[in-house]
Order: sequence, then C-alpha cells, then structure tokens
Amino acid sequence: TGIRHRTAERVARQTGELVVAISQRRKVITLYQGNIVFRLRDLASILVKANQALQTLEKYRTVMLRELQRLGGLEFEDMVNVSEVCEVLRRHVKVLNIAGEIENYIAELGNEGRLIKMQLDEMIVNVEEEALLIIRDYSNTPEKTPQELLGTMRRAFEEDISDSVFIARILSLGTASSHLDQPVSPHGYRMLQKLPRIPVSIIDNLVERFGLLIHIMRASIEELDEVEGIGEVRARSIKNGLRRMQEQLMLEYMV
Repeated sequence: TGIRHRTAERVARQTGELVVAISQRRKVITLYQGNIVFRLRDLASILVKANQALQTLEKYRTVMLRELQRLGGLEFEDMVNVSEVCEVLRRHVKVLNIAGEIENYIAELGNEGRLIKMQLDEMIVNVEEEALLIIRDYSNTPEKTPQELLGTMRRAFEEDISDSVFIARILSLGTASSHLDQPVSPHGYRMLQKLPRIPVSIIDNLVERFGLLIHIMRASIEELDEVEGIGEVRARSIKNGLRRMQEQLMLEYMV
C-alpha cells in the first residue's frame, strides 16, 4: 500500500472513524474503520457472485418448501419425529444464511443492487417467520426465545458445526443421533397462524387449553367454544379451516 493507504489505516485506528482511501492509478478503493480493512471489489464481479448466490438460494428454497409441505402433512397425522423437525429447520437456516451473504453483495453494489434486492425479498418472504413458529411449536427450551435459538443455529451454520443432532440439542429434543427417531408433536402455532382472522391471543389460548395441534383438531365445536375469546362461529371456522388445510396438504403431497 502507498502512503495515503497507510495514513488512512493509522487515522482509522486512532479515531475509530470510517476512512476512505482512493488510489486512482491502481483503481482501488479501500475502507478503514478501527482495525477493519475492506477493499471494494469491481461491480461486475460482485454482480456475477450475487446472481450465482441467487441461483443457489432458489435451489435451497425449493427443497425447503418441499420439506415444509411434508412436515405439515405429518403434523396433521401426528407422525413427526425429531429428525424431520431438525431437517426442516436446517433448510430454513441455510436459506437465511445464503440470503445474508447476498445482502452483503447488495450493500457493496449500492444503487446497482436494487434488482438483486427485489429478487431476494421475494424469495425469502416469511422464511424467518416460519422458522420461528417451528421452533415455538417444538422447542423444550423455555428459558430462551425462538429468536435466540434461531440466532444460535445461524451462527453455528456459519462455522459449519451444525447438524440435526446439534439442532435437536438446542431445542432440548435429544442429545444423540438415537434421539432423532423419537416422535414429537407440535403445539400448533404455525398451522393456527395460517387461519384467517385468528388473533395471536386466541392462538395462545387454544394452545394453553389443548396443548397440541392434534388435540385441537380432535376437539369438538363445543370444546373449542369454551376457550376464552372463541364463540361458536369462530370455533366452527377453526375446525373447518384446519380440515381444509389438512386436505390441501395431503393433495399437494400426493402430487
């Protein structure tokens, strides 16, 4: 590096401010802040990398949606095991982490990254929300929020140390590979969230009253009506809505 780059690095370390050093001859722009040094790359090469990452994201997202659909069908049949929950979460975390890499490219691209940003937003809509609801459905770790547990999973994936057993351990669903075959039932937060015009408070009341999705499905109109905030009309709507959702998932899974 030349004198201006060494000066920029020294000023950044001494002041903690962001310092930009530009070398017109070498066509290099370098950012300094504290002990961090970042050299801006050519926009064309970043665009290539961003588009390649979008293609990878599309493939992972397709597999994730297929696994999510399968999980939904198994949930209605009360046939889920720990391995299937961990696999779906693993797919979600992978998609979110790839999206994080693309966001870094978008930051570098500036105004040139608008189209990439639009594609990314479309591809990851509701992905994080679904992951948080799955964690809430299955986690036996009440001392930590779903957001904290998801953050732990994402950091582990960035370091390539995460697998199904690791996720099961985070959710307190087991500590060894032999535990992955254990059956597990969802509380129902994710499926109930998909029903129209059902407030979060009503969902909480349902789960508190019945405990598991399978129990909510088997409850009669009268039993649902007894839950605080649910009248006969809403009870019937919940009952019919869950049944339609189950039928739709089974049809899609068979196709």
